[in-house]
Amino acid sequence: MAKAPQNPPILRLVGFRRKSAAMGMIYKILTAEQLADVEGGGLMQAPVDIQDGYVHFSTSKQVQETLARYFRGMKGGALVSVDPADFGVDLKWEKSRGGDYFPHVYAPVREYHISSIWPLDEFDADGVPLAPDSVTSNPEPSSKPSRTP
Repeated sequence: MAKAPQNPPILRLVGFRRKSAAMGMIYKILTAEQLADVEGGGLMQAPVDIQDGYVHFSTSKQVQETLARYFRGMKGGALVSVDPADFGVDLKWEKSRGGDYFPHVYAPVREYHISSIWPLDEFDADGVPLAPDSVTSNPEPSSKPSRTP
């Protein structure tokens, strides 16, 4: 007897485009439950976002390290992209790990902001979800400040 898929059907939408995908997107890692909440009309947020008062995002060059630091062993997750231009002044680039600037959104983020969705169903030997090459090879947003020592 075949095993039932472990990912909910929504996560099977590899690279699904809800609007045109522009270069320089920002990315949010979501659990299956968080994605279902967003698609059911809820806000895109994780407990850390609620605690900190803003929605944490990563750039294409930051997302794999974010996965390694915070999402090791996560099954059924998804990676979503949003266009940073959608948030105007509500997008703040703030220093975090290693002095790099990370995108933080100080506004509600909803389903209509999502440009693409990828299931995080491939893992390295340590159980870290792997971001798709089509994401990690993208340039960072031009609005990102340069890293300063």
